[in-house]
Amino acid sequence: MEHEKKIAAIASVSLVKNGMIVGLGSGSTAIHMIRKLGEEVEKGLSMKGVPSSEKTAQLAQDLGIPLIPLEKAGRLDINIDGADEFDPQFRLIKGGGGALLREKILAYNAKLNVIITDSEKKVKTLGKFKLPLETIPFATPTLHAELNEMGLKPVLRELDGKPYRTDENNCILDVDILEVRDVNELNRTLIEIPGVVETGLFLKTTDLIIMGQGNEILFFRNDREREPSST
Repeated sequence: MEHEKKIAAIASVSLVKNGMIVGLGSGSTAIHMIRKLGEEVEKGLSMKGVPSSEKTAQLAQDLGIPLIPLEKAGRLDINIDGADEFDPQFRLIKGGGGALLREKILAYNAKLNVIITDSEKKVKTLGKFKLPLETIPFATPTLHAELNEMGLKPVLRELDGKPYRTDENNCILDVDILEVRDVNELNRTLIEIPGVVETGLFLKTTDLIIMGQGNEILFFRNDREREPSST
């Protein structure tokens, strides 16, 4: 799968042109994209990146990619990121790496959202991969109980035996949605629960998916009409 990730990531970089402001995703596939961008910057490509995580920011800086904060960037020309799953309706599960909140903010503020994946990420129905929820620490224990009553089997994500914390110092609860029939309704229900900051369901943001499959690169274009960003 690593080869498929790499060829998809490299293909996405060809969409980045001089003068663009680029959202830089997080995760194993995005790393390949950032490394390729670093090579192009070294060759003379003029662009600026907005990172979706502290890890991404550090890698980009190490590779000489100039970075700016989102408040100075305004609307991004393009956002390139990975996904944990995608379905035929261009809906995604993201957040396996814990950066879902910032990733969703960048996706919302981009003119063009590009997802880069390997072929294992393509599914008929979302849910084989557990859905991450970013939650306020204060509310996480009660959320765990409520989500359990909803049949979502929440698991508190841990790192080195302690609760994992996001870049925003929040927790992650991973829930089971494999039996859920309507993910749109589930997303509305979850986001209305006080203490849930954001879900890993990316339902309306994807414009283009670039997928590696063996030695091939496949392009899936979403012809939906984008809702205008507020920025």
